[in-house]
Amino acid sequence: MILTPAFIILISLIFILVWLFARSIDKRKWVVLLITIAATPVVYFYIFYPFINIFTNFHHKKYFNADAWEAKPALRYEMSENIIHSNLLDGKSKTDVEYLLGKSNWYSWDDSLKMNSPDKWNYNLGMKPGAFNRNKECLEIEFKNNLVKRVTQYQFEETFE
Repeated sequence: MILTPAFIILISLIFILVWLFARSIDKRKWVVLLITIAATPVVYFYIFYPFINIFTNFHHKKYFNADAWEAKPALRYEMSENIIHSNLLDGKSKTDVEYLLGKSNWYSWDDSLKMNSPDKWNYNLGMKPGAFNRNKECLEIEFKNNLVKRVTQYQFEETFE
């Protein structure tokens, strides 16, 4: 576990709230201290932390790893930001991209061609972590002259009829 300022502030706040609650149960300071020390981690990790994950879209960020990309598609969303911000694919050919990411899941629609373009590859990233996210995240790689021109991430709303 990494001790960040936000974590220290939140755990301190929970410690104080648990202390105040425990004082309403018993007035003996040593009992209150024992209850507070024992209950603070439980309250944080089993009550407070799950609510943070439900109502925010926090997710871990991972560095790109080609083996993990292929073997564990559930981790793709966590690696996508690293792919985009590190310009990992800039200037790479279609062959290089296919070697790193595997075969694309589908091609995007191109209005100028009125068909799916083989120069717009899409990779499914799965669902964005969080309780209220229903849209699929996708990574689109656009090629020009067989070289990566642009890498973007977008949400794909899936409709079932």
